[in-house]
Amino acid sequence: MLVLSRKKNESIIINDDIVIVVVEIRGDKVRLGVEAPKEVPVHRREVYDAIQRQNRKVQNSEEEGQIE
Repeated sequence: MLVLSRKKNESIIINDDIVIVVVEIRGDKVRLGVEAPKEVPVHRREVYDAIQRQNRKVQNSEEEGQIE
C-alpha cells in the first residue's frame, strides 16, 4: 500500500484521469473529492463489498438453476 500525506486542497493523481482531492479535515474525519471518468465506478468500500456480495449471490443462484 502506498501511503501519502496531503493537506487540505492538495490532491493525488491516478492514471492521468483520476484525481483525489482532500476537501476537508475535521477532527478524525477527512472528506475526499473524487474526479473520475463516468465509466470508472467509484464506491465507498462498504458499498463495493455489498455489491460484490450481491453479485456472488446472483451468480450462485444462476449456477444452481443450471444444474437442475
